[in-house]
Amino acid sequence: MSAAPRAFASFLAAVLVLVPLPGHWRARNIPTLSLIAWLFFLNVAHGVNVIEWYDNIEIKLTIWCDIISKLIIGANMAIPASCFCLALRLEGIASVRSVKRTHSDKRRKMLSDIAICVGLPLIQMSLHYVVQGHRFDIVERFGCQPDTYVSVPEFFLIWFIPILLCLGTFVLGALAFWHFFKRRATFARHLAASSTGLTPSRYFRLMAMSLALMIWNLVVFALTLSFNYRPGLRPWTGWADVHSNWLHINRFPVFLIPSDTLRWTYFLWWTIPATAYMFFAFFAFGHDALIEYTGYFLWFKRNVGMDHYVLRTLS
Repeated sequence: MSAAPRAFASFLAAVLVLVPLPGHWRARNIPTLSLIAWLFFLNVAHGVNVIEWYDNIEIKLTIWCDIISKLIIGANMAIPASCFCLALRLEGIASVRSVKRTHSDKRRKMLSDIAICVGLPLIQMSLHYVVQGHRFDIVERFGCQPDTYVSVPEFFLIWFIPILLCLGTFVLGALAFWHFFKRRATFARHLAASSTGLTPSRYFRLMAMSLALMIWNLVVFALTLSFNYRPGLRPWTGWADVHSNWLHINRFPVFLIPSDTLRWTYFLWWTIPATAYMFFAFFAFGHDALIEYTGYFLWFKRNVGMDHYVLRTLS
């Protein structure tokens, strides 16, 4: 496959995740805004990497690679954290706890969401250095990728908390549905009283999206751990030994990559655009999205279309 289809798939995914942005921005929905931001930057990074390193393994754009390798590690935490936050918010709305909230309560909740959706990934990006054996890898056709020293500390620093967040999302989803069945006859009125602006359809779409992404993430995590740990865990031989060659940059031309590893690398690469397309699908075709599109069309017709008509008349 040439660079063009994968680059196009990444950039298209980056554009599509921005489509629901106005509605979530107005709602100040921090978890979904976080998902939009992380998926946008990840897909842009994927597209740039494909273009820059499709047929070479040159050491270039080193600062870019430092940033992107950390961004990939952060996303490993950010997507589960955002879905967990969203499920926590929805469970609170479905229960009686979030029906009436003061301004200070809303501000405190927003700060809590930011701490989980942004703070936890930043902490993981920092802790990644503990198990970062060298600066980064450059893989032909895929660009710069983060390195991790596969060991027991690596599992707990990189994988353990995201897996817990995935499982926590399922627990919160089950609780939210239990609250719904308790008051299903009055659920729409209950949502209206919560002052969140959510309709039942939008509520269930948000919940379904968070659960679907968590199922997808758990599958990817399980396959990744199975593949990475297949040769066995490396012994932790001490800080100095693990970081003894930290400035080194590994380079992997395609012809030296075993076929099963190459297939796995392709699969892992495609999980990022696929996640973005899943996110878009949950919000692109709902009733509120269609209203949003109608508003954009009318604005375009009123402002851009009229200007074009005036220019054509004057000419």
